[in-house]
Amino acid sequence: MIGTATVMLLLLNGNIAGISGILGRSIKLDFGDSAWRPAFLLGLVLAIPAYQLWQGAAPGYTLDANLPTLLVAGLLVGVGTRVGSGCTSGHGVCGISNLSPRSLTATLTFMASAALVVYVQRHTEGL
Repeated sequence: MIGTATVMLLLLNGNIAGISGILGRSIKLDFGDSAWRPAFLLGLVLAIPAYQLWQGAAPGYTLDANLPTLLVAGLLVGVGTRVGSGCTSGHGVCGISNLSPRSLTATLTFMASAALVVYVQRHTEGL
């Protein structure tokens, strides 16, 4: 579904579905020639209630982090998206499909960092 939405946005609007860019311009109220950005974000927010209405229950998930950890993680992700000139959706889904070398490098960096964090967390727990 993400790939389909990405292709539709590119073909119908000529825009890349990079969430950090869409959110950043919406916060700045820089909608350009249309209000598609807040509509796109609203669709993301309404997806879970729509799923819940359709299926009768929300998708299950577990959150094993406390509030300070979540705040630091969110801040690091925000800084990373600024430094990396985009988020995982922009680089990983849209950039790679456009054969962007910068996006390939960014996505490989995301994946390597994630693998390193998982390795360190699983092998240093309890030290």
